[in-house]
Amino acid sequence: MKIKTNKINSANAEIEAQIPKKVVEANIEKLAKKLTKTASVQGFRKGKVPVAVVKKQFGDRLVQDAEAEALREVLNRGLDELKVAMNSLIGEPNISNFVKNADSIDVTVKVAMRPDINLDGYLEMVESFKKPLISDEDVNARLEKIADSQGKFVDLKEKRAAQNGDSVIIDFEGSIDGVLFDGGAAKEFALVLGSGQFIPGFEDQVVGMNIGEEKVVKVKFPDNYGSDKLAGKDAEFKVTLHNIQAKIKAEVDEALAAKLLAGQDDKSLENLKSQVKSQLEFEALSKLYNEELKPALLETFVAKMDFDLPEFVVDQEIDVSLNKKASTMSEDEIQELREDADKLKALRETFREDASRSVKATFIIDALATAENIKVDENEVMQTIYYEAMQMGQDPRLAYDKYKNAGYLPAIQMSMIEDRVLTQILNSKMKEA
Repeated sequence: MKIKTNKINSANAEIEAQIPKKVVEANIEKLAKKLTKTASVQGFRKGKVPVAVVKKQFGDRLVQDAEAEALREVLNRGLDELKVAMNSLIGEPNISNFVKNADSIDVTVKVAMRPDINLDGYLEMVESFKKPLISDEDVNARLEKIADSQGKFVDLKEKRAAQNGDSVIIDFEGSIDGVLFDGGAAKEFALVLGSGQFIPGFEDQVVGMNIGEEKVVKVKFPDNYGSDKLAGKDAEFKVTLHNIQAKIKAEVDEALAAKLLAGQDDKSLENLKSQVKSQLEFEALSKLYNEELKPALLETFVAKMDFDLPEFVVDQEIDVSLNKKASTMSEDEIQELREDADKLKALRETFREDASRSVKATFIIDALATAENIKVDENEVMQTIYYEAMQMGQDPRLAYDKYKNAGYLPAIQMSMIEDRVLTQILNSKMKEA
């Protein structure tokens, strides 16, 4: 068997071979003899089936299995010549050429290897930065918001018109062109003015109404409203206001701290301030990391680390982008691509740069995760999906099964790894404000 290898670069190689017909025939003979011991053929006892009968009964299958065995030998011998271990391959070998001749089979196998990434000095690529500073004013402002949220609504001591921040009890009945619509009416509905609970313009027109007053509120449903029947339509609501309650804000004091820190040993206002400051620091740092530092750091690694990429992985990423693009195209546009190979090729190439960058970033994160000793197992992925589903009021198990069946778990896992890797590296470069 003639074998020729070509190591294109550190991540891609080709194995060309010419498989003699006699090799395939020898494999057929060997497989047929083995099958005589297990095959069930009518008219023969098990284990006593002649080789010739087995060949006749399982001819096509024997040929396929014999060719597959020859291909495995080509791959094994080719990898030996290339000095590439089987476990360093990425994905399945790609048979790019398989031509049957009279006395041989010409075959070309493309293989891709995991890139060898030099991480020397990667921490030196990361600039140090100061931890976000949280002032006493920031803490006090958050405490005021918390106190406001803990406030109570009470009936007015003196009659006045409704204001933003008040809770009003209203009846309303909505119509479009004089016709009532489903879901557009309610009795004794409690609405906090300024909360944005209703469509834009509704609450603004209730402001200024007095107890017992009736009013027609005119609004327009947003163009992106959830109901197609209502989206973009002008509507009128007949509104009757029954009661107004003003909000009495809680005081920022020891009593508020004791209420919010129930169950903790230290229920002091100072401890509450300390916890609020820690939360604000976490929020500010998360915002800084996610909006600025993490994207910039990954771009730095991609720009400064140079290594070969497996071609087929880049091609897979291009296919994903191409499919997304196709989902936005018309049938005529898609048909034009089917009929014009050059145009399709040109379109594919427009995605190559972004695809290469994405693949490169993924391999870098994978290498850094090993260097930083960071792992995320499937159980952690499941817990993350469960938590987010519960936060959104969804069934956690159904949400997890949906992601799993769609094949999204590896992508979610990789996203979690990326987040932890970049966070850990940035944490090592953070200085106190």
